[in-house]
Amino acid sequence: MGFMQVQHIMALDCPSYAIVPSRECTAYVPLWVRASFFPPKSQLFGLPLRSKLSSSRCLGKNLPRLVDMVRCRIITREPEQLEERKGLKIRHDIRNIAIIAHVDHGKTTLVDAMLHQAKVFRENQTVQERIMDSNVLERERGITILSKNTAIRYKGTKINIIDTPGHSDFGGEVERVLNMVDGVLLLVDAVEGPMPQTRFVLKKALELGHIVVVVINKVDRPSANLDHVVNTTFELFVELNATDEQCDFQIVYASGIQGKAGIEPDSLAIDLEPLFETILRWIPGPQIDIDNAFQMLVTNLDYDEHKGRIAIGRVHAGQVKRATEIKICTPDGACRPGKINELFVFENFARIPSDTVEAGDICAVSGMSDVHIGETVADKLDGMALPTIKVEEPTVKMSFSVNTSPFAGREGKFVTSKNLRDRLFRELDRNLAMKVEDGKTADTFIISGRGTLHITILIENMRREGYEFMVGPSQVISKEKEGGLLEPYEVENLTVPLACVSSE
Repeated sequence: MGFMQVQHIMALDCPSYAIVPSRECTAYVPLWVRASFFPPKSQLFGLPLRSKLSSSRCLGKNLPRLVDMVRCRIITREPEQLEERKGLKIRHDIRNIAIIAHVDHGKTTLVDAMLHQAKVFRENQTVQERIMDSNVLERERGITILSKNTAIRYKGTKINIIDTPGHSDFGGEVERVLNMVDGVLLLVDAVEGPMPQTRFVLKKALELGHIVVVVINKVDRPSANLDHVVNTTFELFVELNATDEQCDFQIVYASGIQGKAGIEPDSLAIDLEPLFETILRWIPGPQIDIDNAFQMLVTNLDYDEHKGRIAIGRVHAGQVKRATEIKICTPDGACRPGKINELFVFENFARIPSDTVEAGDICAVSGMSDVHIGETVADKLDGMALPTIKVEEPTVKMSFSVNTSPFAGREGKFVTSKNLRDRLFRELDRNLAMKVEDGKTADTFIISGRGTLHITILIENMRREGYEFMVGPSQVISKEKEGGLLEPYEVENLTVPLACVSSE
């Protein structure tokens, strides 16, 4: 699914959009256009194009409602090949993608279907639902909290997949992994359409210049409104100032729970092959500089009882081998020596040992006990630091303090201010969207996060680990800027029956 780019048409300031049929596809053009680009006596919806249309005519009865008329079709042309920049090559054997969406739009369920159809598991193997949600709290709450990556193979091509959270409180998890991929699958619910978090994650992907494939999920729902969802999704791209190339996005219709996908909503295939083919055709392979010095930006951390801290990231340049001496560079340019003991790649929901990893692939390395997210693992001699990861600022803060109530010390093992301080600052190793500051007293700490749920997950994890502490009420973080007081706000959408809506 895509939109043909109409050349030499100037949009002025009319917000309404119309469609112009063509032989290839249905194209969107602004309805307020300069008529000089059309043949003489041309008409559009019965209106002459001899002069520019007035805004009153734009919204007049001659213009059918956009939601009732838009019907997109697949563009049969091959996507334009990504031009190789000087000194860079394209790896055609790898695709790096992230799956982004609003909460409950079906990301993890779709990844489950992709893993099953890629023959990651044996036919007689018992696999739990939402296998990517491996965290205990994720399974209890039914939401994705942490970004996780896996890899599958399709027709000889390795597809690195990153499953991301959909809740706005965990937007930092999305921001820190988007620099590992070259394109994204934007899942949109076939009933709800684009939601607030859809806007946020899409904005971040577009700012990085990623190619977007739109997946209209849950098309099997009886109340699916596909035309409306396609229209509002395209309008969202326009509002976010997407480039012409990004607006020319491909659309795939899917039902993640049934494991089906198709280019047309009324003719889904029996499997997800149309989705896999779309990924290979539309998501570009990584551009690499194989001859340059090794560079890898750490975007995630893991821990193993035997191997210690494991750094995960994408190799941006050169290649890396196991048992290699390297240096770890911070964003300010300071470097310290280190060594990679073991090297792993992701393959079929597992980490597989590897001797060498080349630029463009995602890997995991062990042996560096002091590495942090946002630092660069680089060549010992010629390596340089990469730009660090930047995330949005926190919006809510809460105070954590030592428990001084009459019931202190009855439940937890770690009750002192030193225990509390060490645990909170250790959280910053992998939670980039959170901030910890000292409070007014020695046993009080101020925790800032992206929302109350963001901080609540930390509280619950600490409670289960045996920490005992007191928590204060949440407070909105306000800022002084340009002579005014600014504070975060949320946009809420309500779906109510028509009988409950006032006509006034």
